[in-house]
Amino acid sequence: MDRRIAQWKLGVERVWSAAEPDYGDAARVVDDIVRFSDEAVLRRAASQVLPILRSAAAEDADRITREAARRRVGVIRDVLQSLATPPFGKRETAVKVLSPEQRYRQMLGLPIDGCLSAPEIHQAWKRTAKAAHPDAGGSAREFLELSAARDALIKEVRLVRSL
Repeated sequence: MDRRIAQWKLGVERVWSAAEPDYGDAARVVDDIVRFSDEAVLRRAASQVLPILRSAAAEDADRITREAARRRVGVIRDVLQSLATPPFGKRETAVKVLSPEQRYRQMLGLPIDGCLSAPEIHQAWKRTAKAAHPDAGGSAREFLELSAARDALIKEVRLVRSL
């Protein structure tokens, strides 16, 4: 396990397990993740969590903001845990190698071939994200991967149309 990931995980666990979390400290750890993480999923999750942590760190933050910040710290905790824990018990099977674009389409339940529009991609993302969202019982990592797939496909559509 990467030493930085272990340090970040320790910092997030310290905030998570505290009776009265120090959201200023959490914001510093998450800001460090945003700036120095090599993992795209972790960096994206941290960048989405940072604003609510900064709001919760303010002295005049209300209870709802602090509860939302605590849930977001849990998301970062889950992503760090999934990165730090090696996969166990799954044997690789012979799978056809897909290009990144084909894999993104498969994740969103879109056809592997053919042209797509940005609204079609976004609609497919909304449909799959409902089940993958952490508030709906999904995992944070899966939700972030779906969001990254949507962004990559929409970027590709816009790039093709601009040519």
